[in-house]
Amino acid sequence: MMTYEMDIAGIKRTLPLCKVSDDVYIASFVIFGDVELTVHCATELLKRAPDYDYLIAPEAKSIPLLYEMARQSGAEKYFLARKGPKLYMTGVFEVEVRSITTMDVQKLVLDTADAELMKGKRILIVDDVISTGDSLNAMEALVEKAGGIVAGRMAILAEGAARYRDDIIYLAPLPLFNADGTIKE
Repeated sequence: MMTYEMDIAGIKRTLPLCKVSDDVYIASFVIFGDVELTVHCATELLKRAPDYDYLIAPEAKSIPLLYEMARQSGAEKYFLARKGPKLYMTGVFEVEVRSITTMDVQKLVLDTADAELMKGKRILIVDDVISTGDSLNAMEALVEKAGGIVAGRMAILAEGAARYRDDIIYLAPLPLFNADGTIKE
């Protein structure tokens, strides 16, 4: 198995390379179960965070990071954009997104009760990895549709061309890879 070793704000990890297409591989970054990395990344992102009222992240891989950032900052509430409506939701705001890791069109939904709390508030969008920007765009649309103000965009890693964006705060760049494991230029 091909791997990529990287430093994420002072913590080293080895990531397996996964095929996306015949000529594009990505380094698989998953914080599930990695408490040390989750706590460290939350701390480092909070040091760089702009002023905000609430945090929001897309379901699912960002949930540990979202929780840990809320816990460390003393927040009593954060929001999660779900992949589908749940029975407890009183109503739903909805946008569509295509993710590089799933290759399918997905929906992001937000409970109308949460949307009501977001109106006029500064919302910080948090994700584990920003790549194509499609999920980020969907998150922005969801926040704006709810009446919130996007305070900033943060991720642990900026993958591929996302590392050149000046509207994203991130801890480390993550390259894309060729089929032989070399970094794409």
